[in-house]
Amino acid sequence: MIKYEDVKVSPLRDHRWEVLIPICYKDVTVHSGYKTNGADIPRILWSIIPPNETTILPAVIIHDYLCDKKEYDKADRYFKEILTLLGINPRKKIALYYGVRVWHRVIAPLYVGIIRIIQHGL
Repeated sequence: MIKYEDVKVSPLRDHRWEVLIPICYKDVTVHSGYKTNGADIPRILWSIIPPNETTILPAVIIHDYLCDKKEYDKADRYFKEILTLLGINPRKKIALYYGVRVWHRVIAPLYVGIIRIIQHGL
């Protein structure tokens, strides 16, 4: 089981975090040295969920690691599970979970498509 107290990170200059000791959840181990930018929270939501809120950092690290491996469905599922284990408020958990789901299903594909158009034209 993952606990907030088990996560040791060091802040880096470029608004990122470096994992100092391995973090394990189920079949995933994020090794020391892994770097994450934390949660990408849209500015409009910062009053509700600050972009550098550390209470969700264990879930964010596992999520980012799995996303880097292109395991998006698993990343989102584990993200929600870890938020529950951390005792995150149910409303906040649902908002965070659906935020990552919408990102992977809608926004990221649009973003990739726009970048391709810019790079290669229509």
